[in-house]
Amino acid sequence: MITGANSGIGKYTSIELAKMGAQIIMMCRNKERGEEALKEIKKESNSQKVDLFLADLSDQESLRTMVKKFKQQYDQLHVLINNAGAVIFERQTTEVGYEMTFAVNYLGHFLLTHLLLDYLIQSAPSRIINVSSMVHRYAKLDLDNIHLKKNYKYLKAYSNSKLALILFTYKLARKLEGKDLTVNALHPGVVRSNLGMRDIKWYMKPFYYLGRLFMKSSHKGAETSVYLAGSPEVQDDSEKYFVKCEPKKSSKKSYNRKLQDKLWNLSKKMTEIENFVEENPDYP
Repeated sequence: MITGANSGIGKYTSIELAKMGAQIIMMCRNKERGEEALKEIKKESNSQKVDLFLADLSDQESLRTMVKKFKQQYDQLHVLINNAGAVIFERQTTEVGYEMTFAVNYLGHFLLTHLLLDYLIQSAPSRIINVSSMVHRYAKLDLDNIHLKKNYKYLKAYSNSKLALILFTYKLARKLEGKDLTVNALHPGVVRSNLGMRDIKWYMKPFYYLGRLFMKSSHKGAETSVYLAGSPEVQDDSEKYFVKCEPKKSSKKSYNRKLQDKLWNLSKKMTEIENFVEENPDYP
């Protein structure tokens, strides 16, 4: 399953894994764009083993509904790629008041992963892959101001969400030790995609397009995701951060176990995951 599979890195990850013979589950928010990408992925990969499920990462009930539908149609899941991401230039909130960048890039993936953990554990060997970014190094994650109600800056929100993904990666990897289920994060490179384009101000667009000349293609940006999903070389690697298909050190803050624990507990409250834990004995 690949979130944000209708464009950019997610689409090319889907194409390459479909070429390898994998059954692809695209998770997309927009039905029209999802169906258009579905046709393209099938054509480019020469595979019909591609399916589309709709859900909005900012809407927790939407995710719960999607997972129920998925489990009605499939009985296993070997790889989850939490790929979708958003850059939101002006502060927005979800219907329940959560800051939108944090909700989409991190919290939605936290919930989705937990809702699918029973399938991933039962389907082992399996893998969870979180697409982060090098900008996590600039994060100033304050869990007491997680919604950035004051002095909102889109780069702060984005970097915070990407640090949160790595903190989550390391914590979850340790909790899953011994279950033949690996958890890793990655930086895909500075990729030429449509990330944030719907929100970018008109006067910033010339600078954005100029910068795109020096960015990786989405196809190149997908290489590490594909490697972590399909390579036997990393079947036993877990709790690591990859850049260009090689394990690298993430920021010092990302290894802070106290921060990992605090974020984990806060995320459980924000997603009301406690009930899920009680109902699923396989939960680590």
